Amino acid sequence: MAQRALSVTLILLGLTLSGVGMAWSQTTGGDASQARRISMDEAVALALENNLDLQVERITPQVQDLSVAQVRTGYTPTFTSNINWNDQTQPPVSLLAGNNLEIVTNTSRYEFGLGALNRFGGNYNVSLNNNRVTTNNIFTNFNPQLSANVSLNYTQPLLRNFKIDGTRQQLLISQKTREISGVQLQQSIALTARNVKTAYYDLVFAISNLGAQQQSLELARQSLKDSRARVEIGTVAPIDLVQGESEVAQREESVILAEAAIARAEDRLRTLVFNPGQPDFWRMHIEPADAVSFRAIAVDTDAAIARALQSRTDLVASRKQIESNDVNIRFFKNQTMPDVSASLAYFSQGVGGTSFIRGPGGFPGPIIGQVEKSFGATLKDMFTGNFPTWTLGVQVSYPIGQANTEAALARARLQDQQARKQLQSQELQVASQIRELARQVQTNAKRVDATRASRTLAERRLEAEEKKLAAGTSTSFLVFQAQRDLNQARNNELSALLDYSKSAVDFETAQDVPLTGGAGVTAVSTAGVTGGTTTGSTASTGAGGFRQQ
Repeated sequence: MAQRALSVTLILLGLTLSGVGMAWSQTTGGDASQARRISMDEAVALALENNLDLQVERITPQVQDLSVAQVRTGYTPTFTSNINWNDQTQPPVSLLAGNNLEIVTNTSRYEFGLGALNRFGGNYNVSLNNNRVTTNNIFTNFNPQLSANVSLNYTQPLLRNFKIDGTRQQLLISQKTREISGVQLQQSIALTARNVKTAYYDLVFAISNLGAQQQSLELARQSLKDSRARVEIGTVAPIDLVQGESEVAQREESVILAEAAIARAEDRLRTLVFNPGQPDFWRMHIEPADAVSFRAIAVDTDAAIARALQSRTDLVASRKQIESNDVNIRFFKNQTMPDVSASLAYFSQGVGGTSFIRGPGGFPGPIIGQVEKSFGATLKDMFTGNFPTWTLGVQVSYPIGQANTEAALARARLQDQQARKQLQSQELQVASQIRELARQVQTNAKRVDATRASRTLAERRLEAEEKKLAAGTSTSFLVFQAQRDLNQARNNELSALLDYSKSAVDFETAQDVPLTGGAGVTAVSTAGVTGGTTTGSTASTGAGGFRQQ
C-alpha cells in the first residue's frame, strides 16, 4: 500500500489557507495587514539566513580556520635584530693592560638574524653580525676595528621528529578539527531545514484543525437550535436541550484549544525563520502559502541504510576523529625512536678598519704607518668565505628503561580501539534508526488509508442517525454520539496525515544527519490536533478539511 501513489490535497473546509489565516487573524483580534504569507521553501531559505543558532554554528569553522593558521605560524620565519652601543672604561690591572691610566673601549654592534622550522622537523638559523670597536689599548693592531661575520646553522632530526613532530601533529589535528566543524555545520543546516519543515507542517495542520473545530461548533449550535424548535412543538422533552448545550460548550473549548495550538505553532516557526530584530516579530501572523499535498514515497530501506552509513554527518565526524587518533599514534610511535640529529654549521668572517704598521724596537713596536681597509672590503672577505669555519656533528640520545612516550603510545592505541568500537556501535544504531523510520513511513501511509476509511464510515453512520432522528426512531444522544465519533475519526485522519508528512521528512533527513534536537525516532507527533468533540455532516471533506481524492 505504501508503494502506490496516495495524494491528499489540503483544502481547509472549502477555503484556501490564506482564507483560514484571515479568519484566524480576525478570531484572535490580529491585524490582517501584519500577516506574512510564506511558502515552505521560502521558510527554509529565510531560516538558513536568519536562524540565530545557525549563525552561532557558522562562526565555529571560522574559529577553527584561525586555529589552523595559528599552528601554521610555527613555520613562519622569525626575524631578529639587536643594535647596541657599549662604552667601557677599565682600570689597568697588569703591565700588559695596554695603558697606564685607563683602558677605554667603545663598541657598536649591529646583529640581524632569521630562523624557522621546516616541514621535516629541522630548523635553520642565519645571522649577520657587524661590530665597530675603538680603544686606547696600545696593543690593538686595528683602531678602529671593523668586523663582520655570517653564520648558518641547520639541525635535522634523522629518526625522532623526522616524519612527524609536535608542530605537524598539532597542524594535522587542527585540520581534522576544522573538517569536523564543517561537518557539524552541515548537520546544523540540515537539522534547521528539517525543523522548519516540521514547524511549517504543525502550523498548516493547526490552522486546518481550527477550521474543523469551528465547523463542528457551528453544527453543534445548529443542532441545539433544532432541538429547541422540537421542544417548542412538543416532539421531544426539554431535557434534551441539556445534551445540546453541553455539546456546544465542549465545542467552544475545542475552538479555544485549536486557537492556542496555532499560536504555539506560529511562535515555533517564527523563532526558526525570522529575524528577531524586526519590529513586528511577535505581532506578525504567519500564513502558509502552500497547499500541502502528500504522496506515498517508495521506501528502499537497504539503499537508505547504505547512504546513511556512507555520508551521515555523525559517522563522518567519528571517522575523522579516528583519523585524528591515527595522527596521535603516528606521533607517539615516532617519539619512541632514538633522538638522532645531524647538525651543520658554517661561519665566515672578515676584519677591517685602520691597521697599524709597526717598526722594530720595543714591544709593541712604534707605529711607522697605517693601512685603511674599508667596511666593503670586510664584507667581501665575509661573503666570499676567505676565512671559513665548518662544523658537522651528530647527536644521539635514547632513554634507558620505560619512556613516557611508550605509555602515551599505548594509551593512544587503546583510545583508537575504543573509538573504532564506538563507530561500529554508531553504525548499528544508525541502521536500526533508518529501519525504524522506514517502518514509520510505511505504517503512517497505511494509517492514512485506514483512518480515511474510518472517517467515511463515521460520516455514513452520522447521516443514518440524522435520518432516524428525523423519522423519530433515534435520539439526540445517539446523534451527538455519532458526531463525536466522526470528530474523533477526523482527528485520527488528520493525525495520520501529519505523522506521515513528518515521518517522510525524518526518513530523508536521517540519511544525512542524526535527528538530534527534534522528534525522536519513535515519536508520533499530533501537533495541531486538539481534543474535544465536533458535530459532523455528510460533506465530502475529510479530517480538518482534507478532501479525499
